[in-house]
Amino acid sequence: KMEAPMKYIWVLGFLVSLGIAGFNWVDGAGECGKSSPDSEAFKLAPCASAAQDEKAAVSNSCCLQVNKLAQKPSCLCAVMLSNTAKTFGVKPEVAITIPKRCNLADRPVGYKCGVYTLP
Repeated sequence: KMEAPMKYIWVLGFLVSLGIAGFNWVDGAGECGKSSPDSEAFKLAPCASAAQDEKAAVSNSCCLQVNKLAQKPSCLCAVMLSNTAKTFGVKPEVAITIPKRCNLADRPVGYKCGVYTLP
């Protein structure tokens, strides 16, 4: 049932990542270092359902990726608000709750992420 749409999403994601790799050569360091927030967003694929539904379970693989990004809150924020995240249906108001739902002790509580604040 879900296999066809998921396959489509992964193919689309792959094509988007190719586009990002081909057209987004970044020399400097942005919010996520030399990587763009859009390319970092693909690492959060395990968080897809948790970023759309606040009641969805958050997987260990999602929490591991979020923990890595949370070390640089500006990157985590940029990823959550990225075009790639929007394309995949991420709801920023739900996505910002993931670090808390993962029980990350060193999460950036109170960090301003656009109009959102990390709980």
